[in-house]
Amino acid sequence: MSGPLRPGPSGWRLAATLVLAARGTRPSAAAPLSPPPAEGFRLLLLHRSANQGFLPGAHVFPGGVLDAADRAAEWRRLFAPHQGPPRFGLGPAPPDARPDGDAAALPDDVAFRICAIREAFEEAGVLLLRPRGSAPDPAPGRALAPPPGLASWRDRVRRDPRRFLQLCARLDCTPDIWALHDWSGWRTPFSYGASRRFDTAFFLCCLREPPPVCPDAAEVWLSPSEATQSFMSKEIWLAPPQFYELRRLENFASLSDLHKFCLDRALEGLERWLPVTLVTADGMLQLLPGDELYLEDSDLLEKVLSTEKTTEEVMKEGKKFHRIVMYNSYLYNLHVTIPATGKHIYPKNYVVGASRL
Repeated sequence: MSGPLRPGPSGWRLAATLVLAARGTRPSAAAPLSPPPAEGFRLLLLHRSANQGFLPGAHVFPGGVLDAADRAAEWRRLFAPHQGPPRFGLGPAPPDARPDGDAAALPDDVAFRICAIREAFEEAGVLLLRPRGSAPDPAPGRALAPPPGLASWRDRVRRDPRRFLQLCARLDCTPDIWALHDWSGWRTPFSYGASRRFDTAFFLCCLREPPPVCPDAAEVWLSPSEATQSFMSKEIWLAPPQFYELRRLENFASLSDLHKFCLDRALEGLERWLPVTLVTADGMLQLLPGDELYLEDSDLLEKVLSTEKTTEEVMKEGKKFHRIVMYNSYLYNLHVTIPATGKHIYPKNYVVGASRL
């Protein structure tokens, strides 16, 4: 039986997102190859339709809801001889790993990776697969060349995620779960009237070259700094988590630096954050763990906080910050004064000029 996995008591739907980083961009007749970005790599962003119920019109990384098919025991035969402990060759479990449920089903961290890879295929036609039985390669990889009948297979997998396992078996390949590195975890903050909330694992994958992309809507390859500029100029719209992650990725000068960083912190696990919204008299803040106004109180985490003070007054009163300040849909400031944990790295402060406010 296929279908979204049942959410936990929190009500969040489990999901996975894939941040694809590659050197350069793929040229086309309409858009010739542009100069290399300052960071030395670009990221795949997909434009969501304005008709979609969640984040309409946003530019996002590929991703979607975890399906029961992503945990199916049948994957074990396809992954042979890499289907055993520890964690299908992924190494010892990180300290934040969730306990496995059904012993026959795949471990959660394997299933989430399969979900991210499947969604990248459904949404962008990118196949992150490797020949069955081949040894995992720690170096940046390459996407598989599109197989015959790509469009037909994408349609089948969209309608029934179980078809993705059939496609992999037909190609004698397995999802390249070893190319995906734990990056972060974001939970949808509470919002009055919101019916969709997600607990999303973000994975990062470094590729030697950008793969062919066949998205349902427009796609762009942008470096972190290019994406920030495009957002500020209103060419694209980013939700706060994507904005935060792009600013975090701007810390890396090259794809090799980013890839080495992922390998060095592989056993640290990821941080799962639930932002808390604070509405001010003239704007809104999203508070993240470690911020002095962020309280680990289950009642407060499930509310929208408010104050009659202005954003400027709130900012002047504090010093320990881990927050996104939102003045409007295209104007975010980022304030981080706390040290990163778990060998991770946080974004640098990002404050727009007073003339923009």
